[in-house]
Amino acid sequence: MTPSSPSHGPARAHDGSVLEVFLVFLRLGLTSFGGPVAHLAYFREAFVERRRWLSEKAYADLVALCQFLPGPASSQVGMALGLQRAGWGGMAAAWFAFTMPSVVLLVVVAYGVSAVGDVSDAGWIHGLKAAAVAVVAHAVLGMARTLTPDAARATIAALAMITVVLVPHPFIQVAAIAASGVIGLVWLRPETPQAREEDAFTVAVSRRVAAAALVLFGILLVGLPLLVAAAGSAAWHGAAQLVDLFYRAGALVFGGGHVVLPLLEAETVGSGLVDPEVFLAGYGAAQAVPGPLFTFAGYLGASTTSGPSGVVGALIAVAAIFLPAALLVVGALPFWEALRGAPLARRALTGVNAGVVGILAAALYDPVFTAGVLDVGPGALGLVVGAFIALNSWRVPAWAVVLVAGVLGWLVL
Repeated sequence: MTPSSPSHGPARAHDGSVLEVFLVFLRLGLTSFGGPVAHLAYFREAFVERRRWLSEKAYADLVALCQFLPGPASSQVGMALGLQRAGWGGMAAAWFAFTMPSVVLLVVVAYGVSAVGDVSDAGWIHGLKAAAVAVVAHAVLGMARTLTPDAARATIAALAMITVVLVPHPFIQVAAIAASGVIGLVWLRPETPQAREEDAFTVAVSRRVAAAALVLFGILLVGLPLLVAAAGSAAWHGAAQLVDLFYRAGALVFGGGHVVLPLLEAETVGSGLVDPEVFLAGYGAAQAVPGPLFTFAGYLGASTTSGPSGVVGALIAVAAIFLPAALLVVGALPFWEALRGAPLARRALTGVNAGVVGILAAALYDPVFTAGVLDVGPGALGLVVGAFIALNSWRVPAWAVVLVAGVLGWLVL
């Protein structure tokens, strides 16, 4: 089978080992620069094209689900892939391996922020951003070939892209996906009467466990503020405050890491937990590390002026901000798999997948292309073209393209 072959086996639960999941996601956690949309592109290259853990349609359906859920979409996709591949251990391994490299880097920055300063204008950072442009463009092109092969679906994708570009608000993304689903339900017909076996995405989670996860999500969202109020001046008040702050940020934010950053500024700087200049110094570093931007919580937890700080504060903040994402993934997947197989749901999902292509294309323009090329100059465009040819024509792995682009950016940008 050639690398470009479209054939896939069904995505069955527990096809792999926890160690396999950990090693693959560790490589992604060390090399996935560019923000949440770029991460989804890296995942597609790693798991759809190269390792064939799931089909293009199964991946697109999973991305569509995670776009609907609050929290870090790319991390939720990674958790779901780990859960499907190797059960609960795989889910934990995927999250830990993809998340911890950037957490460690940001905690180190928090301890030495005065020496590190703002690294967002370094040449190697520009090279990594240029690589992200190529990776996202490659993913959008590949998904468009499969998910928008006709005029109707291409039109839905174009409408979603235009809407998101003209009205750049996180909730508009959710509205565009929902509207695409409605259009698909009314206008489109699925290619087959039901989902194909190779497009299945099953996880070994019962509906009872899923319902319990959703109930726990709601209890924590409502109960943590009450717990903080009840703590008063108790010794554990600071820890409870951190858990509440970061859990709410992870539970209520749509649109990924770029949206959570201003919310975290309001919650931490506004409440006096983090000094303004410390926040700004870490903001630049957060743009420079691989992995999910939600790991900025680790930097903030380590930098708090009251309550737990340092490594303890970082661990509390990171665990709290990602916990809602894990609960929602576990709670949604079993019901989602049953729903997406229904004929009416397939029609709607056909439109949703086209809308997702449009939204990813909009993100390719802003912020990926604007930050990676327009803010840098013609040299970055040359890196983008070279990286795209390496990915698309020479089939070079994304992690290798990223490393070479970082070195070239350091040398010439």
